[in-house]
Amino acid sequence: MAVPIGKSLEKDQIMAAAARALGVPVKSVSSYRILRRSVDARGEILYRYRIAVYAAGEICDDFRPGEYRDVSSAEPVVIVGAGPAGMFAALKLLVLGLRPVILERGKDVHKRKYDIAALSREGTVDPDSNYCFGEGGAGTFSDGKLYTRSSKRGDIREVMYRLVEFGADPDILVDAHPHIGSDRLPAIVENIRNCITGHGGEYHFGTRITDIERRGDGSIAVKSMDGRVWTSRKVILATGHSARDIYELFSRKGWALEAKGFALGVRVEHPQSLINRIRYHGRYQPYMPVAEYSFVTQVEGRGVFSFCMCPGGILVPSPTSPGEVVLNGMSNSARNSRWANAGVVVSVEPEDFPEYSKYGPLALLEFQKNVERSMFGFTGSVKAPAQRMMDFCRRVPSSALPGTSYHPGAVPAPLHELLPESISLRLKYAFPQIGNRIMKGYYTNEALLLGVESRTSSPVRIPRDPDSLEYTGMSGLYPCGEGAGYSGGIVSSALDGINTAAAVAGSMGA
Repeated sequence: MAVPIGKSLEKDQIMAAAARALGVPVKSVSSYRILRRSVDARGEILYRYRIAVYAAGEICDDFRPGEYRDVSSAEPVVIVGAGPAGMFAALKLLVLGLRPVILERGKDVHKRKYDIAALSREGTVDPDSNYCFGEGGAGTFSDGKLYTRSSKRGDIREVMYRLVEFGADPDILVDAHPHIGSDRLPAIVENIRNCITGHGGEYHFGTRITDIERRGDGSIAVKSMDGRVWTSRKVILATGHSARDIYELFSRKGWALEAKGFALGVRVEHPQSLINRIRYHGRYQPYMPVAEYSFVTQVEGRGVFSFCMCPGGILVPSPTSPGEVVLNGMSNSARNSRWANAGVVVSVEPEDFPEYSKYGPLALLEFQKNVERSMFGFTGSVKAPAQRMMDFCRRVPSSALPGTSYHPGAVPAPLHELLPESISLRLKYAFPQIGNRIMKGYYTNEALLLGVESRTSSPVRIPRDPDSLEYTGMSGLYPCGEGAGYSGGIVSSALDGINTAAAVAGSMGA
């Protein structure tokens, strides 16, 4: 059913609309459940609802993801990484009766905020505590978008219901484009931790892993930088897409890795008011949700697409080592910033840059590093090289830049030269195409491009058996989530964590 935005949706209206649609008396409809809500701005601006209805005697589908068990005395499973994959793997292990022991290189979510603030204010990068590393992973401070709706990986309700259980707004269960907000995620992440430790699991912060080895008794030993060692029959490796030291560890040991395509480009920032006018065709009102956008196009055989769009959001510095410039976006729950930002990126495959082939499976990792360092080399800090959109496409410098939400600041730069030519040229052709064919008004010098958006996904895959989910080079080791190259985003990473935990439990007879 359709309801104008701003109007309330009453129970009797739903029952009557459902009865009309089914051609049955209203009294025969006993209950209903809202499945999905989306915005339709093609004519009158409406919310469209998809609703399941039930006749008398029918049972409303009431999904339940399983009860947690006390695992204080259960066999441990070591989980490396406390991002979405690691956290949801741990929750699943509680349900299945195994004890999760989580090793996280960064700090807990509250202490992590101080390091993030220092990064934004002073440009000081803590390699273990930043926008990528620390409790909750990269997703904690990047809006909390939950857009994955694919059922191929599993039942997303297990993820959504758990998030609501730990404090997310129940609207995420029905919204077409659900999000939580970076202001609310820290409390949710802390609630998850308290649940895990309250049922017998463990967290160890400040624990950067430096080695993994097989013991003579068949167990796996995981060593941290400070000399501590954890052993377990099963280890879940959920380190995130920026844990380069893990890939380098595997490479030094001669263990199997695979180069994997990813995407690289820029962060594009427009005034949110402009995006509202474009998407609502000039009919935006303050009570309406701020407008989002997404697009994908092809330029010379490679995809150019929007990524991680943050309406009413801000840009943040996301390097994980000194000497890099990396940008990401985030939004708070209210999405009330003056700006809208999104990554606009170009697909990159290993064959696109043969000059890096000497690095083997780490080829695109080295390419990614080089681009990030070149951005830092231009500014000499975490300030971002930036250029107006039309200037970029015309390949002329921007004499002055518009305001930006990026707190460290932007520096006028020839981004069209700093980016690899194959990326720059594809973006040059894509931006006018998007403005002419997809979103009238998008192609404008009001828009600011900032470099570089490079952490879209991992450029390396850690191969695993498709059935057992074990690493092909070591039984009992389970690569998982974005860092292993098997997911992208909070929901798909959480699902991969759930699936991996189930595989672990199945192999242990739990």
